[in-house]
Amino acid sequence: MVSKLRRRAQEGLILLALLAGAMLIMDWWRAPQQPPAFDSTPLQTLDGQTVTPGLLSAERPLLVYFWASWCGVCRFTTPAVARLTAEGENVITIALRSGNEQEVARWLARKGTAMPVVNDADGAISRSWQIGVTPTLVVLDKGRVVLTTSGWTSYWGMKLRLWWAGSS
Repeated sequence: MVSKLRRRAQEGLILLALLAGAMLIMDWWRAPQQPPAFDSTPLQTLDGQTVTPGLLSAERPLLVYFWASWCGVCRFTTPAVARLTAEGENVITIALRSGNEQEVARWLARKGTAMPVVNDADGAISRSWQIGVTPTLVVLDKGRVVLTTSGWTSYWGMKLRLWWAGSS
């Protein structure tokens, strides 16, 4: 009985290692490329603020969240990003081809979600980053990319990435 449990535990660990390796390879393959001078590019949020990623990430890491209202996986990730925002984490989100500003604002209101949003209605910002998958999360520190991931990410996964970027 003990040998069966030990064998299943070993198989489980091997499976976890293979899954982690596959996820790392996928993240590397789908990693967005920071466009030149993005850190100094002024971005307009839905609430009328002009922000620059370099300034936002100057003192603490910034989570840049590329999402879309039509993205099924984003429906599970967006509440975690909104929670981070509500807790005071440094977050900016970019709504990819999700309609005009009023449509994005209505979508956020229907979902009860509050977070700083830059509307990328024509997809130009996302194209400049070579975003191929939503959601995509990028962590900037002092204007430079330090971590990226795509697909579903948990609240704790995002929190850990921000902590990691700030501690290195």
